[in-house]
Amino acid sequence: MELGIGDDKSVEQYPYQQGETPGMAQVEEETEIPFYEVHEIVVPHLGHVPIAKGDFHRLPKKVQKFIAYYCDLLTPRGLYICDGTVKEADEVVHKLLERGTLEPLEKLDNCFICRTDPADVARVESKTWISTKQKHDTEPDCKEGVNTIMAHWRSPEEAKKETSERFPGCMAGRMMYVIPFSMGPIGSPLAKVGVQLTDSNYVLLCMRVMARVSEKVWDALGDNDFVKCVHSMGCPRPWRKKVVNHWPCNPEKILIAHFPEERKVKSYGSGYGGNSLLGKKCFALRIASVIARDEGWMAEHMLIMGLTDPQGREHYLAAAFPSACGKTNLAMIKPGLPGWKVLCVGDDIAWMKFDETGQLFGINPEAGFFGVAPGTNWKTNPNAMHSFQANTVFTNIAKTEDGGYYWEGLEDELPKDTKITTWRGEPFKIGDPIKAAHPNSRFCCPAAQCPIIHPKWEDPKGVPIDALIFGGRRPEGVPLVYESFDWNHGVMVGAQLKSETTAAAEFKGKNIMHDPMAMRPFMGYNFGHYLQHWLNLNKAPNKVPKIFHVNWFRVDKEGKFLWPGFGENVRVLDWICKRVRGEDVAFKSPIGYMPKKGTINLEGLGPIDWDALFDLPREYWQQDCKETQKFLEDQLGKDLPKEILEECKKQTERISKM
Repeated sequence: MELGIGDDKSVEQYPYQQGETPGMAQVEEETEIPFYEVHEIVVPHLGHVPIAKGDFHRLPKKVQKFIAYYCDLLTPRGLYICDGTVKEADEVVHKLLERGTLEPLEKLDNCFICRTDPADVARVESKTWISTKQKHDTEPDCKEGVNTIMAHWRSPEEAKKETSERFPGCMAGRMMYVIPFSMGPIGSPLAKVGVQLTDSNYVLLCMRVMARVSEKVWDALGDNDFVKCVHSMGCPRPWRKKVVNHWPCNPEKILIAHFPEERKVKSYGSGYGGNSLLGKKCFALRIASVIARDEGWMAEHMLIMGLTDPQGREHYLAAAFPSACGKTNLAMIKPGLPGWKVLCVGDDIAWMKFDETGQLFGINPEAGFFGVAPGTNWKTNPNAMHSFQANTVFTNIAKTEDGGYYWEGLEDELPKDTKITTWRGEPFKIGDPIKAAHPNSRFCCPAAQCPIIHPKWEDPKGVPIDALIFGGRRPEGVPLVYESFDWNHGVMVGAQLKSETTAAAEFKGKNIMHDPMAMRPFMGYNFGHYLQHWLNLNKAPNKVPKIFHVNWFRVDKEGKFLWPGFGENVRVLDWICKRVRGEDVAFKSPIGYMPKKGTINLEGLGPIDWDALFDLPREYWQQDCKETQKFLEDQLGKDLPKEILEECKKQTERISKM
């Protein structure tokens, strides 16, 4: 029996109500399931599940077992095994256009807008948690009376209760899509395979962009284990609640659960990017960080870029920034200095591993960009703009009357009288007091379309990493750039990372928050153990790279930025490369090696207040060191590595002698 992508099936054939369990197997994925004809599978208590597309028997046995279990539990009306082809994507787009979930951007080639339910617009960190048998494997041993911000743990009993209240029967009347994907080039020794089950064909469309979705994944997987990803919008048919913007979701019941010991993610109720594209933050950071710990590598919230100077010397830099701190802009900058070239390897996540010689190599495990739209324009990030001119899904942006896109940051690039429809469907003109696009609106486009994508971005071995950079949005006190004294000090510099909060999460306002290593929302295990893992990497034969900290966002007394940023940041990267090569362009300050005056090329910038950019206010740093050490001691307690505590104390002592 063949079913179309969006066809309905009578709900009378699905008698179970959400929350009821149709006699499902008690031990997940351990019950033997009988398999029959190519076009249908049989699961206990449910009967025949038609296969709308794909050859079930081609799948590895472990994948068959995984799918069969969840067919029994989730009760979908049919099974659609994805192949990642253009034809498949065209079918999905056609159905979403018919349904009204997508709207075409007529001015662009194969580009579309999706508007979500306004209740489903961002990562929901408060509903994101990790379940391990031992709490201490997930949450650090906090100081008594302190609540950790570095992890949210649920016991296996709590996890079972919460998931069993949601998942049974949650796909009734809906298609189950099976998405085989590789994080990293298919077959790369640094890549990992996942299989996502979802009832959202919007998720299928975006996963095809963000990961390598292909039938070749089945061959690469073979009999090996894979990361299990299960996602549902939480709206079984018949769904009796109002659906807004043709976007079914269940915001009251959102849950993003991680089971690192089982290499599994379960997401429910939300279709927003990081909550539903499970290869991204859930797999590539939270689960992968645990795999990396176990296997001796690093899964980090970092961009990777190749930087070539006028003499033809290329260095590869990996940099970690909290959301909305210019990470994508830096990964794709148009250099403000003549003769320099930047090529992008990745803009968000880096998987890095030392080879047998001790050289650190990194890959971008993703295949696409899922960038924040507001603030992106032809001045701030022309390469990103070029990247999404075709084959892109935009979410929660505004649309111009002639079929173009609009968001805050494009005011100077359109006529003032342009007629615009906001992400909420309201009429808008430039200058109106409301927001045309949601602050966390996104573009989802293939990385291969970036005009400066590095020719080695899909090299199975990766690229050699020469330096690691941390940075945050710090309006005062923190200099433009400094280098750590050594590896341990650099890990402490990363651990004390702070930044203003952003629209990517549900927090409101502009508060300075701790975001250690830019991993606070993405940690998969005990953060104290994570820091110890970093420290342990500094052993023979590993040649650990230098570590730096940058801050593009320092302001003067009038609140104006002291540094022009954007393409001019290459001038700071130039100084970092000089230090990688061992050039004598730094002096020792209390917080690290800082640039000697005049060693950053400021030619053509106009007036730059060097002293203000690099001023270290003694009182500010005394308070900052005290607050940082207290934060780490409170949050990590006995799990704070002694080396990090010692680095904090040494820095406090150096500051006191300023």
